[in-house]
Amino acid sequence: MAVTDPVAGGGTVNPRLEMLGAFWASFSENKGAVAGLVFMVVLVLVAIFAPLVAPHAPDVQNRDALLVPPFWEAGGSLTYILGTDAVGRDMLSRLIFGARYSLFIGLFVVTLALAAGVTLGTLSGYLGGWVDTVVMRVMDVVLAFPGLLLALVLVAILGPGLMNAMIAITLVLLPHFVRLTRASVMTERDKDYVVAVRTAGAGPIRLMVKTVLPNCLAPLIVQTTLSFSNAILEAAALGFLGMGAQPPTPEWGTMLAEAREFILRAWWVVTFPGLAILLTVLAINLVGDGLRDALDPKLKRG
Repeated sequence: MAVTDPVAGGGTVNPRLEMLGAFWASFSENKGAVAGLVFMVVLVLVAIFAPLVAPHAPDVQNRDALLVPPFWEAGGSLTYILGTDAVGRDMLSRLIFGARYSLFIGLFVVTLALAAGVTLGTLSGYLGGWVDTVVMRVMDVVLAFPGLLLALVLVAILGPGLMNAMIAITLVLLPHFVRLTRASVMTERDKDYVVAVRTAGAGPIRLMVKTVLPNCLAPLIVQTTLSFSNAILEAAALGFLGMGAQPPTPEWGTMLAEAREFILRAWWVVTFPGLAILLTVLAINLVGDGLRDALDPKLKRG
């Protein structure tokens, strides 16, 4: 509902717009977060319009241009700005199309882990009892394994491939969402506003979904952002180990794996995919840091 703003001469101000403006004002104070956000927006646009942006198809091989260096080095060519790989494929085009895979992996994994984690965490934190015990013991078992090792075991069971790798990474990230949601729900469930709604006759589902859960979103948004970068890193690691996306898929981790034997004589085939992973993860983490500060002012750095 709009409210009257006496300072503006009797106009109306939408409370949601006010909140959004306050959020952006707080977020924009963190210049690193803004830079990360700009980088991610550009990366998303490049990934969406990859066929228009990329100078070549990512899987086209030119046998007359094997391991061509970047254009600024001796022997380089503007035809292949960042050089070519061992079978003559354009590095820049593969990096651009690789952004599609990395962003899709992050989106798929985070969406699935968030949906399952919030559901289990809400049930565990609100209902308590044996439900809480069973859910949390299962999550403790998952957390007992190092993330990459558990992902490797799961992919070994399911079989190498991009989809199986994403499912494995989802299971690795799931406990973080469950535990965070459970802690937030347990903090909120006994507050006065929840007791008032319960007294008014609201059922448990309404209490969980419409009353308690919306007040637990701030930490979940930050965790979602950070899990996005973790998903990209885990997928790249699995691809590098040959258990994720399989060649000739232009996924950044797989590109690193294919380039291992050329590290000493063709630095660009390893450096550019590594930089793509580094910059993307750094940008996402910077955005997550800005979201943390904007959503919880108590956590702001001095």
